[in-house]
Parts: sequence; structure tokens; C-alpha cells
Amino acid sequence: MKRLLSEFIRQINRSFTFVVMDAERLKQFGVKTLKPLSIVLATGGILFLLFLAIQAVLLFTPLRNSLPGVGTEDMRSDARQNELRLQSMADSLALQEAYLNRLRDIILGNVEDATSSFVDSEAPVFEDGTSLAELELPDPSDNWEDHVQPALPIERLNSAPSAQPLSFDVGPSFLSAISFPVLPPVSGLLTRGFDARTSHFAIDIAIEEGSVVRSIGDGYVVLSDWMNDGGQVIAVAHAGGFLSVFKHNSSLLKQVGDRVRDREVIARTGNSGEITSGPHAHFELWHNGLAQDPRAYVMGW
Repeated sequence: MKRLLSEFIRQINRSFTFVVMDAERLKQFGVKTLKPLSIVLATGGILFLLFLAIQAVLLFTPLRNSLPGVGTEDMRSDARQNELRLQSMADSLALQEAYLNRLRDIILGNVEDATSSFVDSEAPVFEDGTSLAELELPDPSDNWEDHVQPALPIERLNSAPSAQPLSFDVGPSFLSAISFPVLPPVSGLLTRGFDARTSHFAIDIAIEEGSVVRSIGDGYVVLSDWMNDGGQVIAVAHAGGFLSVFKHNSSLLKQVGDRVRDREVIARTGNSGEITSGPHAHFELWHNGLAQDPRAYVMGW
């Protein structure tokens, strides 16, 4: 056999005739003419097709997920989302640590230390390399007085009454007008009020993480996304120019364009985003572009 193969290799372009016979009866079964080069090409072609078939099975079937280093698009998306959340959590922890240190200095009477705690050389460093000492906090807006309560609709600023009415003539609408005052969207303890001077156009409600957030009225979701400072944010546009916004949620249950009904669950409370000090509900209410103090529109607050 070895001699026959070596003969094939030396004369690969020549044709060979094989006679097939029974060794015992010396009976001839047939005559075959073969060319070694044709056999090599046929064998190579079969191996190449087999290789392509294996590649197709691995790339276009569920077996692809079993290959090392290959994941589904959902897995990659989840990994990116988790990376953003981890970075946000690290920055939030740094801010909270500095805040607690400042509170401790104030309680102990170290006023100077408390004042300089935000510019200390050992201030925590964020993931992007920015230290707390280099962090530029936003100044209150120049037009913060526009939002001082009662903040009147923009079109009524020139001839506004002395008090903000709680009912509005919205005219024909696809949505039912909100009947104020409304039931609270969440149930919890008020920890921070509305303050236009410091650009806190909302109220903060301390509440257990994972509690439901309900819509204050019929409307359409116009924002449902992750924001660096507010975490998981959802905003609902209502009839009459009202917009309700909820930040720092743990999960959002509605998408942009979804229609929601009064008291329908739209999110769950949490502690997401950089600018947060613990699990709570951040509730903003806007009317015709001006921030409103939600306590004037919600029963029990």
C-alpha cells in the first residue's frame, strides 16, 4: 500500500487503470480508471464543504452561544447597562461619603472643616478621574424667580391674578382633564420640599425601594430612560399643559408613547442616578413650562 501511494504521488497527473478481481476465483468484477489528481481535488472539495457546513452550524444556530467569548445582543446590552449603573453607584457613594463627613463636622462643631470638606485634597475621585474638589456644581438659574410659587402659566404672566387657580379650562382634548387636588402618586414621608432658589423644582418623598409609582392622571409617556443624574426617569404629559416627572426609580414600567390612565402604575421607586441620597421618590410637576409645588395639587401634602 505504501508503495502504491508513493507511485500515485510521483505520477499524480497520470491516469491509472485498476482491475477488480476475486482473489480466490480469479473472477473479474470490473475495470476502473482513476487519476490521482482528481482524487486529491475531490477529497479537498469534500473537506472544504464539510468545513463550511460546520461553520454555518456554529454561527447561525443556538450553538453559537456556547462558543467562548460570544454572547447574545441582549447579554451585551445588559452588560453595558450594568456598567453604567456601577459607575453611577460609585459616584453616588463618593458624594454620600463626603456629605456624611460634612454632617459629622457640623455636628462636632468643626465649622471650618465642614466648609472646606468639599475642596479637601483627599476628596473622593469619580470613575472619570474628576475629583469632588474639581466638580462644578450648577448655580441656581438666573430666572429662578419665574418658578416662585404661585408660578403662573407663561401666557398669563402679564395679566396674572394674585393666586394660582387649581382648575383650568383645557377645551377639547383627547385626554381627560386632571381634577385637582389629586391622590398622592406615592405614599411616604416628605423629606425635602420645593425650592426654586436652589433649583430643586420638586419634592422628595422617603419611601421603601420597589414601591409603586402611580400616574396622577390620564396622559402619555414622553420620557422613559436612564439619565446620569436622575437615574431611571419617567415623565407623563397630561391635558391642560401639565407634565409630571418621577426620578431615581429602580425600574420603569412604561415606554415612550404609552398611554396611561389615572392611578395606573408607571414605575417603581429606587435610588438610581448620581444625585441621590437614598431610596426616595422625586416628584416634579410642571405647567406650561413652569415648575409647580406639587404640595398645592396633591391631597394630604
